[in-house]
Amino acid sequence: MTKAQIDPFEQRQYLKWLRYYLDFCSKYHYSPIQNDSLQKFMLKLTEKKQTPMQQRQAYQSVRVYQDIRNKQDSSSLETSRKSPASNRYADSFQLKTDFTPEENQWESIYQKLRNEIRVRNYSEKTYQTYAGWIARFEHFVNGKNPDTIEMDDVKGFLTYLAVRRKVAASTQNQAFNAFLFLFRHLLQREDEFDAKHGIVRAKRKKYIPVVLTRQEVDRVIEKLEYPNNLVAKLLYGCGLRLFEALNIRLQSLNLDEQVLTIHDGKGLKDRSVPLPVSIMSELVSHIENLEKLYEQDLDSDYDGVFMPGAMHQKLKSGSKDLPWQWLFPAKTLTFVPETGTYKRYHLHETHVQKAIRAAVLKARLRKRVTAHTFRHTFASHLLQANYDIRTIQQMLGHSDVRTTMIYTHTVKSKTLKEQKSPLDL
Repeated sequence: MTKAQIDPFEQRQYLKWLRYYLDFCSKYHYSPIQNDSLQKFMLKLTEKKQTPMQQRQAYQSVRVYQDIRNKQDSSSLETSRKSPASNRYADSFQLKTDFTPEENQWESIYQKLRNEIRVRNYSEKTYQTYAGWIARFEHFVNGKNPDTIEMDDVKGFLTYLAVRRKVAASTQNQAFNAFLFLFRHLLQREDEFDAKHGIVRAKRKKYIPVVLTRQEVDRVIEKLEYPNNLVAKLLYGCGLRLFEALNIRLQSLNLDEQVLTIHDGKGLKDRSVPLPVSIMSELVSHIENLEKLYEQDLDSDYDGVFMPGAMHQKLKSGSKDLPWQWLFPAKTLTFVPETGTYKRYHLHETHVQKAIRAAVLKARLRKRVTAHTFRHTFASHLLQANYDIRTIQQMLGHSDVRTTMIYTHTVKSKTLKEQKSPLDL
């Protein structure tokens, strides 16, 4: 690190990502100085849902390490650090060197991507997903100038995902959508991105979701501790996605009318669903606990909760108002380096996911259960209760009823009930 002239303040981050990379290579028996090992490491970071910025930091860290290993003297190391392959993503670590023209081109691509996403009011998750795929594609083409990218480069990357990495069709199509956005809105070359050039979407197989019985739902919830058990009850009782449940604020609850309003769900759409009557007393008790926590926060060095978008500028003190507080707040405050203050975030998705997995293991279920399984079960049980498919579509927030129709395969139809196995004849 000293030879590479890395700022001492930043060396800690370099070493952290390098340690993760070396552990990864040791675990899977890869050579740490091979570029193919780095490609596999970056895909692993994607599977672990690391942010694009974290992926870029990790990539730059490993490249510096590989340059140090591969160069014989300090002069060749300096040449390596100035090359497009080693100095890419320098904005993350402020290396003491200049950007090459290719790097400046890619930096402008990421800036354009963020601008286009914001102009279209797409979610932050969409930006992170697209930026992640574009970053991995940049690695794949070794920092090639974006204006000189050919369709063979895109086909080669998609082929690499399908053949070498053996990713699912949905993952291939996610990458396809990111590249389509890249060519359509960032490179202004949409006419090149079509089937004539061999760019095709992967065919997705029909998937029938896993559904629990009511007894199995109760067994899992019984194994969950507070407040994760209440989260699971809302997932099943209201048909929520996990991020929708964790993003609930107190103002979204109308306890008198027993209605929950979901703001900025998938596709930034709002909808209302009925609150389960059976958990009303638990909700009231939970909110009383939240109000006590809220009072404690106000008495401490507390700058409120994180607000959506630029709402913190519009409502200067809104982050400290009770209606904006999270229904499921994080246990600890988060330090914000930019302002030097402490804010509160909601429960992290991974904490709930791990809790549900542990509860499923304790309940000894023979089904693959995730947080989203409760949403599938919600729709299936309503179908079993003869609810109209359009009503279920509205409650789930689906744009197309064909998405909701998948749940007809999780419920025994009259025809299926009448069918028999020849073993029973």
